[in-house]
Amino acid sequence: MGKIFSMFWIFFKIGAFTFGGAYAMIPLIEAEVVDRHKWITKEEFLNIVVISQSFPGALAVNINTFIGYKLGGILGAILALLGTILPSFIIILLIASFFTKFRSNYFISLIFKGISAAVPMLVLVAIVSLSKSIKKNYTNLIIIIITVLCIEFFKFHPVLIIILSGIYGYFFCRKKVG
Repeated sequence: MGKIFSMFWIFFKIGAFTFGGAYAMIPLIEAEVVDRHKWITKEEFLNIVVISQSFPGALAVNINTFIGYKLGGILGAILALLGTILPSFIIILLIASFFTKFRSNYFISLIFKGISAAVPMLVLVAIVSLSKSIKKNYTNLIIIIITVLCIEFFKFHPVLIIILSGIYGYFFCRKKVG
């Protein structure tokens, strides 16, 4: 029981102090649940991230809910969900109540400029961390290149890429049995 309350507090802190969305949170979540507490393995974490991207909704909420469920069933999932969304909810309420007074404040503007400069680097850390778990072979390299081209240059919707990748995996990545 202490583990799931500890998990709630960890997700609450990550949610409260991470700007830039889920991709900025991924390395922090991984550091806590995989490296520090060893609640799940690196491979399990990667699988959770991949599955979470396939579900609708906020990625960090999906990731943390899956982790919470793995650690504590339904109660763990609920606490993980609350730990993830409560900080944003509270922060948005506070900002909304004071925003009109501070939106043109020079110092607040500088703070947000500094935060916005750090966010892309947090996303890059997540990409590097997750890429370490991918097998290094030509097939995966080709899939990565095709995915980037389809999303960036041909403007495919990411959901379509996920569906096509799932179909590809189903038909071409099965291990031969027998």
